[in-house]
Amino acid sequence: MSDHKVLRLIKQADKAITEEDFDTLMDFYADDAVLVVQPGQVARGKAQIKNAFIAIAKHFGNALTVTQGDAQVLEGADAALVIMETLLSIGNAEGPIKRRATYVFRKDHSGAWLCTIDNSYGTDLLDAA
Repeated sequence: MSDHKVLRLIKQADKAITEEDFDTLMDFYADDAVLVVQPGQVARGKAQIKNAFIAIAKHFGNALTVTQGDAQVLEGADAALVIMETLLSIGNAEGPIKRRATYVFRKDHSGAWLCTIDNSYGTDLLDAA
């Protein structure tokens, strides 16, 4: 995995998810961000995204650990597309759930990267359509 700043931010966001520090997690999102909660269900804006993460944590018995595997970052025009292997470990489950996620980040006026689209399902959304 490269050392792109966006990848370091994702790692910090994963830590916040794992620790259920959802206030800190919201610092990684743009105000108008979109989170794919599951195929067919989208949260829009920080308030809905925060509530979605609270519900996700509860759904997994407050035992969710998020990490990342291989990743590619394509950057251009103050935007970055991240294609990444996302690993979801749940409590004492035998192995992680593996997803091939897609994330979109943009630079704000100060040059900070913010997540605008969080899609841990990646192209699997096409199968659900």
